[in-house]
Amino acid sequence: MILGKSIELWQQEYPLLTEMINTKEVFWTNPNYQAYTDAISKIPLTEEDLLDAEERLKRFAPYIAKAFPETNERNGIIESPTIRIPRMKEHMEEMFNQKIICKNLLLKCDSHLPISGSIKARGGIYEVLKHAEDLAFEFGMLTREDDYSILDSDKFKELFSHYSIVVGSTGNLGLSIGIMSAKLGFNVTVHMSADAKQWKKDLLGSIGVTVIEYLSDYSKAVEEGRKQAKKDPNSYFVDDENSKYLFLGYAVAALRLKDQLQELNVTVDENHPLFVYLPCGVGGGPGGVAFGLKQIYKDHVHCFFAEPTHSPCMLIGCMIGEHDKVSVQDFGIDNITAADGLAVGRASRFVGKTMENLLSGIYTVNDNTLYRLLSALADTEDIYVEPSALAGAPGVFKLFMTEAGQRYLENQGLKGKMLNASHIVWATGGNMVPEAEMNQYYRKGLVL
Repeated sequence: MILGKSIELWQQEYPLLTEMINTKEVFWTNPNYQAYTDAISKIPLTEEDLLDAEERLKRFAPYIAKAFPETNERNGIIESPTIRIPRMKEHMEEMFNQKIICKNLLLKCDSHLPISGSIKARGGIYEVLKHAEDLAFEFGMLTREDDYSILDSDKFKELFSHYSIVVGSTGNLGLSIGIMSAKLGFNVTVHMSADAKQWKKDLLGSIGVTVIEYLSDYSKAVEEGRKQAKKDPNSYFVDDENSKYLFLGYAVAALRLKDQLQELNVTVDENHPLFVYLPCGVGGGPGGVAFGLKQIYKDHVHCFFAEPTHSPCMLIGCMIGEHDKVSVQDFGIDNITAADGLAVGRASRFVGKTMENLLSGIYTVNDNTLYRLLSALADTEDIYVEPSALAGAPGVFKLFMTEAGQRYLENQGLKGKMLNASHIVWATGGNMVPEAEMNQYYRKGLVL
């Protein structure tokens, strides 16, 4: 019994569940989707929160430029390029046997964000910086007017060495939190689930981060991390399931994307809709980005989350409206996927509730498709990303090729505007994957 009902009863109420339980690919559109003005009034976060996060990252830019020379080119701003992928588009049209006529198909390369090589370099690093700033303010060692590059000094490392940061992760969040926290001088512990790749654990260990491994999945790693942090008053827990600071760190991406789209002469307005396809694990990264995009483009942007067929936690949680009260395992789905960053069995309630009326839909992708797309992106555009980062790639095809997708376009009055639409595939990680491991992914994709 799940929340007092048998699986059969849930399936009767939500027929899509049957396909999901059989780990088939599905495309779901959100029946609770609302116009921006109606949806945003129910959300506790505001545009001011978003701008405050952006300002904090600007204050930290001199420190980041000094501590991480690879960010010098952008003066300490952690950002990734947005590019057109015409050859990949042609390849996918053949692969899915479907022509896509649109203004632009773009790739947002968060796979190549500096410092930790994934979208987590946004939210994870932002939350660590926010905590460091709070502590430095509390001890009177820093003001908003200071040049934050002074943080890269022995006196600040000495201050932070008395404090700990703890996080539970499938891998990429642990990398971003671990790298930034260790650089500042914090003691860091990363609780890692069984899905986490060995190279990520090794990298963290090499910079002095304590890694605690679990045989079970992500939820267990988070739970144990939370318990550890509660025992120590000087310990700060980065709560991937509930953190508004992680969420806002991700959301700043939207402000940066706006400038990039202008540079690329990509118009977004009533007659030029924007569709964005975001890989989703627990939900913080895609939720934050989608929230930021809605703040800027309102009803002209349509955000879809993408999950592995074996880990559709956000889809189950949003579809039945119970969010974190259910897990994929409750429905007999194993939560085992090559997309390690998305191997999450129970979604964030905070994100699910926040996105309840803002999210256009969610679809699922099987692992073999991810591998095939991975080798295709390498061959067509010479861009290498990890399997989970390809979850966004089939989104536009799902939209065009499914009844649910066509119905969504019809209901939103978008059918006549698709020639002028732009679509963004959000690539979330991969730049730090060791070459030998990436070659294995690539070869697997070629075989498939």
